Amino acid sequence: MTDPSPPGETRLGIGQRLFVGLQYLLPQHLLSGAMFRLTRLRLGPLTPVLIQGFVRLFGVDLDEAEDPRPGAYRTFNAFFTRALRPGARPLAPGASTVLSPVDGTISQLGRIGAGRIFQAKGRDFSCGELLGGDSALAASFDGGLFATLYLSPRDYHRIHLPLDAELTETIHVPGRLFSVNPTTAASVQRLFARNERVVCHFRTELGPMALVLVGAIFVGSIETAWAGRITPPRGREARRLPGQPAAGPAPRLPRGAEIGRFNMGSTVILLLPPDRFQWHESLAAGSPVRVGQALTVPAH
Repeated sequence: MTDPSPPGETRLGIGQRLFVGLQYLLPQHLLSGAMFRLTRLRLGPLTPVLIQGFVRLFGVDLDEAEDPRPGAYRTFNAFFTRALRPGARPLAPGASTVLSPVDGTISQLGRIGAGRIFQAKGRDFSCGELLGGDSALAASFDGGLFATLYLSPRDYHRIHLPLDAELTETIHVPGRLFSVNPTTAASVQRLFARNERVVCHFRTELGPMALVLVGAIFVGSIETAWAGRITPPRGREARRLPGQPAAGPAPRLPRGAEIGRFNMGSTVILLLPPDRFQWHESLAAGSPVRVGQALTVPAH
């Protein structure tokens, strides 16, 4: 079979192309809704058995959990969104050092140029589209930095704040629910701007910052600390969420604060303003990161 990938794009094997192609046919939201319900079932003594199997399969380090006992979790989702023990993720020093908001792996990182964000070889997407069509906000990040951070099943799935910040807006943008793993990122054009996502805009002393919580197939729901569970339900139109300045003072949040969680895994995209930061020289696509780790140094 001839590889149909256009020049400049990553070439996928037959199995990978079938995996991606199947996602176009699957009822993505129906399957994710089923996962939402299944992971919340109380299955009694079967729950810790399932958790132990998951831990062995994916190499989860339960010693880092606030409660490392599989039997302590009544549902699989309670285990999947487990808290870490105090001190497990110390924050890197320096109030102007941007912290990793998640445990995961860097899919891509770099600079936003001409309003475009790099996705994979031969593929990129619009910053404005990612942010729900807000061209003015997107312009404030042009020339700034982006990092796409992938959370695998073995990772801790709570999201933390990279800098002291004031929440200015949160928007839920409906969309598809393609997988966000590297194979799909290499194949599906505009993946992160097509998938359902929650866009969190912040104001910091160093300029605007955005965290985009991207949904994916089998991600049962996305939650934030101020709006609670956002998905499901799902709609067809972008919507502004509760807990915004129009309803009262904008929430002010300290660096390292927990701001949300994925109920099953996905991706967070961090956007930073121009002329303030540069990525730490040790970081590249494929680098593992942990909550509280320093991602940046000051721009020269």
